[in-house]
Amino acid sequence: MSKRPSFLAYAVKDRGRNQKAIWTKIGAAWPHVDGKGYSIELDAVPLDGRLVLMEPKPDETADQPAMQA
Repeated sequence: MSKRPSFLAYAVKDRGRNQKAIWTKIGAAWPHVDGKGYSIELDAVPLDGRLVLMEPKPDETADQPAMQA
């Protein structure tokens, strides 16, 4: 696996009408060597909401603290 993940994993909790969702970084994903899948490493498991994989921004790394948007 490469050091830099292809995707970062976020738990996204919707808070209701007219409120922004809470995005919490909970892990990362790296492609398999054969290119036919991904390995996902989670530091937490969401109890509800959505699990979203996003490409990291150039200045973002897997070990940064959780973010909210």
